[in-house]
Amino acid sequence: MPNNRNRKLSDKFVSKTKIYLVIIAMLLITLCYYEVHFITPAILFYVLILLYAYWTNNKRKVELSEHIKELTLTVDNAAKSTLINSPFPLVIIETDGNIIWKSSKFMHEFANIDINNYLNNIVKEIKLEIEKNDKEKDKELEDLIHKRIEIGEKTYKVVGEYVKTKEKDKKKQTEYMTTLYFIDETKSRELENQYQNSKLCVGIVMIDNYEEIMQRISDEDKPILTAKIEKSLYDWASEFEGLMIKAERDTFVVILEQKYMAKLEEEKFHILDKIKEIPIPGKLQSTLSIAISLEGKSNYEKYKSAQAMIDIALGRGGDQAILRKEGKYIFFGGRAQELEKRTKVKARIVAHALEELIAEANNVMIMGHTNSDIDAMGASLGIYRLAKTMEKEAYIVNETASFGLNHFIEMAKNEEEYKNAIIGKEEALEKINQDTLLVVVDTHKTTYVEVPELLEKTNKIVVIDHHRRSTDFIENVILTFHEVYASSACELVTELIEYSQKEIVLSQIETEGLYAGIMMDTKNFTFKTGVRTFEAAAYLRKCGVDIIKVKKWFQSDLETYHKIADIVANAEIVKETIGISTYDKQDSNCNIICAKAADELLTISDITASFVIGNLGDRICISGRSIGDINVQVILEKLGGGGHITLAGAQVEGMNMEEVKQELINRINEYFSEIAS
Repeated sequence: MPNNRNRKLSDKFVSKTKIYLVIIAMLLITLCYYEVHFITPAILFYVLILLYAYWTNNKRKVELSEHIKELTLTVDNAAKSTLINSPFPLVIIETDGNIIWKSSKFMHEFANIDINNYLNNIVKEIKLEIEKNDKEKDKELEDLIHKRIEIGEKTYKVVGEYVKTKEKDKKKQTEYMTTLYFIDETKSRELENQYQNSKLCVGIVMIDNYEEIMQRISDEDKPILTAKIEKSLYDWASEFEGLMIKAERDTFVVILEQKYMAKLEEEKFHILDKIKEIPIPGKLQSTLSIAISLEGKSNYEKYKSAQAMIDIALGRGGDQAILRKEGKYIFFGGRAQELEKRTKVKARIVAHALEELIAEANNVMIMGHTNSDIDAMGASLGIYRLAKTMEKEAYIVNETASFGLNHFIEMAKNEEEYKNAIIGKEEALEKINQDTLLVVVDTHKTTYVEVPELLEKTNKIVVIDHHRRSTDFIENVILTFHEVYASSACELVTELIEYSQKEIVLSQIETEGLYAGIMMDTKNFTFKTGVRTFEAAAYLRKCGVDIIKVKKWFQSDLETYHKIADIVANAEIVKETIGISTYDKQDSNCNIICAKAADELLTISDITASFVIGNLGDRICISGRSIGDINVQVILEKLGGGGHITLAGAQVEGMNMEEVKQELINRINEYFSEIAS
């Protein structure tokens, strides 16, 4: 920088001298024009001026050069002094690992530490970065270093730069020299951690089955049980110096510092098990749903986030805790069976609200999940009949169907009313508008519905589902009938029809579809059946369902039965009671075959859970079944699936059969290790 400034001054001086010489020359020429005898003296005079200008110019250059040398020497001395007396540990090292120089502060700071290992790791990273930049020819070489490392008990920020030193002739390899400063950030990191740990987390704790328990125990037991539950909750909050506030009879708000989150995760929210251990008359069991959020700019935003999360916990069956941090949901617990709600008040309220929404809508569209099954189609037929009873234009959107459902759809289309009622994606997108009521049945996932684009075409969306709630739920829903205790979507729709204010007359195909949906999801009324399941089945029986005809729909042909028998025969046992088998043949209907094989495996004694893996071609499917001792939903949820404790499924992409099988075994082992801890 000084050299540039001095060069500018020199250039400016020389340019002014030239101007003066030109002016003098012009004056002398003018003088000689009028006085000829002055020509010779003028030439001599001008030559003397030129010699003087040349001499003074050279003298000035020498003075400037001496000044520059003196200034450069001063700067070099200052730079050397700065390096030697640097307040930070400093080292100059080549990319081949050779240390050129290190400051006394560096040697003193790391006197008792083998710093070479750390330096070697840093040099390796620098070499990788240089190689990466060399490959990207269009990208300028970024020679800045900025990283944070832990050395001993301290945290250092390593900053510096690397420069090219020389190039070897033989291998044409360029060597670089690196200057590294080690800045101690231990205290600042500690302060940062203290600040983060002191941030407040807001959560909600809810007693899942409070109303049912209070209805089924005597009046004298109610205050005693309430006191035991509340004492357990307050004691749990005191373990991490938290604040527990009772908001409602069955709801509490908890506030704690973020530093206790690691402890809660490590203990896996042991309060879930502690509450279940409280004895309740009548062999009842109390469970909790807990939602704690770390995200939000204010405590109010964290509270609203926790409110949304508690709905997820309840939608997943309760008896679990959900922690939200860094944009992710972390689940704990969820191993208890869903508790059936005896009261049908909600069914009546939802039925009346749904009728009002249908009455206000221009038309109604009913949509199930992709690769639709009889439960989704049966529920769709029930809602269709409700809409038609209210004299509304209604359509059932169906784009894909599972094995066996195609025959049912053909049967439905044989009836005059359903010829144009079941439509595809393109026609649905043409008919939907902002005044359309979209009813989603048998799923609540945005990525699992038959036609996701329909969700963006209307703001009037109703969800009717019985699966455990996932994080990928449909938002902006105006009415939800989401009951995880229910056996099927058909059971929920049957209740809505039963408690409708309109007198609804179901056709034969509709009653058979609803009954078949319940029958399929309960495996012939074996799994996940409650009092309300049989009441719904009894209502359909009154409507004239042909039970024998429906049962024939679920019969397998001889070829399919042989496939199922081979799958069962090739099963292997893990964890003593879990059967795992595979169906290697690529088959578009393998999900149905795998589901039936998983059901068949459960009929074998000593098997409490079964998983069958099948090949759909572009992805791998898994069907999981359980008698209730093992939560297959929690296991398959980690593979991107979902369902219930006794029945769940998943579809995996980007892996082959053997990889999926090994990943499934890893998740099973992880599930048991979580239970053990």
